[in-house]
Amino acid sequence: MTIAPTDLSAARAWPFEEARKVAARLEKSGKDVALFETGYGPSGLPHIGTFGEVARTTWVRRAFELLTGKRSRLIAFSDDMDGLRKVPDNVPNKEMLATHLGRPVTAVPDPFGTHESFGHHNNARLRAFLDAFGFEYEFASSSDYYKSGRFDAALIRMAERHEEVRAVILPTLGPERRATYSPFLPIHPKTGIVMQVPMEEVRPAEDLLIWRDPADGTRHATRITGGHCKAQWKADWALRWFALGVDYEMSGKDLIDSVKLSSAICRVLGGEPPETFTYELFLDAEGQKISKSKGNGLTIEEWLRYAPPESLAQFMFNQPQRAKRLYFDQIPRAVDEYLQHRARLRVAADPAVPAWHIHGGAAPNDPEPPVSFTMLLNLASVVNADDPEILWGFLARYAPGATPRTQPLLGKLVEHAVHYYRDFVAPTKRFREPSPAEREALHALMAALRDRAADLEAMEPEERARAIQDLVYDAGRREPFLQPNKDGSMGVSRAWFNALYQVLLGQEEGPRFGGFVALYGIAGTIGLIETALARGETPVA
Repeated sequence: MTIAPTDLSAARAWPFEEARKVAARLEKSGKDVALFETGYGPSGLPHIGTFGEVARTTWVRRAFELLTGKRSRLIAFSDDMDGLRKVPDNVPNKEMLATHLGRPVTAVPDPFGTHESFGHHNNARLRAFLDAFGFEYEFASSSDYYKSGRFDAALIRMAERHEEVRAVILPTLGPERRATYSPFLPIHPKTGIVMQVPMEEVRPAEDLLIWRDPADGTRHATRITGGHCKAQWKADWALRWFALGVDYEMSGKDLIDSVKLSSAICRVLGGEPPETFTYELFLDAEGQKISKSKGNGLTIEEWLRYAPPESLAQFMFNQPQRAKRLYFDQIPRAVDEYLQHRARLRVAADPAVPAWHIHGGAAPNDPEPPVSFTMLLNLASVVNADDPEILWGFLARYAPGATPRTQPLLGKLVEHAVHYYRDFVAPTKRFREPSPAEREALHALMAALRDRAADLEAMEPEERARAIQDLVYDAGRREPFLQPNKDGSMGVSRAWFNALYQVLLGQEEGPRFGGFVALYGIAGTIGLIETALARGETPVA
């Protein structure tokens, strides 16, 4: 059943399910504007998993506004007052950074030499990516909020309830840490280091924290307000929720316990924690959790070199509560899924379609590409395309009138396909010789293409692709490629198509072969088969 664009009450896409929680919260609180938040830790270079929060939160925010007619705000909050705990693996000038460990990242020099601090550099990277997606957001810096006094009242409240906050956290700590824990981290007046030390006294009425430097025993009195201290991170999260009145925030599966503790602290302060959503973590090529400091995931620039940004949005939309590998081999699938859903959006403005959320409910105005991204990659592989013009030569024949000007999205995909082919496909191409049974089937396919060449060329592209696919099936209807269908008839097994990909294209997977032949050309495909059949043949004496 297609949901009409105005009938959003029946929408069951996950952003609408989340939006209903926020709507119920505002109904109860009486607020007119919902505050959405997404957090960012700028101690390492940004990676795509970090920005998944912003995309997903934006979709929930948009669904909320459409459901309720109420306004909302989105704050992208950078925890840039956190101390630099370790030197990231993927940055220059590591020796310099090592001399600033423990200081707030906005007080650490920029190893890249482009900004006033390492925190400012990474904040700029975050904002550049968000701007590239066209997100509407307000950037917020922890350093700015603490120093400007935005958190002063909440900090005094936390000082007043210091022991109650400690009581939330202490059961989760070991004996040694339990004896010294305080939700406050004073900034050392001489070294600028974020200190993790016990509080000898907490004096909210005097705006003071009394603590002792473990290095030399010096006793210090530090102001609670004005950026002279910050909160431990679980308390810091709760402080932010309380001070700003956050209504909704997402976080990864690794933070489930932290969400529970921060929610409890928020209630201790007298606030109501936001509605939350737990998403699964992204994994790298080896199935390991992506780390900002290790840099073991895809970078922003890498994804956008090989695919349009909407494909990344598609990847983020799919099943957010399921763990997924975020690596290069996921890109082609994400692109083609996006293209499929984009085409569906043109037929009906259905909120169940991911492209509805990616494009704000309206289909784009530019034409749909006539071929899939996977098809372009396979064409690039066969013709060894190191220049987009090579692919356009085939595309112009397959889809007359198609040019980068008339097909702007196709133009981008062609460029992405060439980059992807150069970097990932070309180095891994491995052709194998056909087996005797495969030779027989390939001879049959080549003969059928020759016999039908004239009438196939006269067909429209889609009709031609279907007719060629029928010939491909017919050629494979022989042993050892036969397998029983559910209805008892005999069909063609996957082994036949694997042979086509491995023998003709030099790769493990490929496109629907009829469509590929229609794009590449019958004469060219016959040439591929002849070349493959020549491999391993015994020369005639």
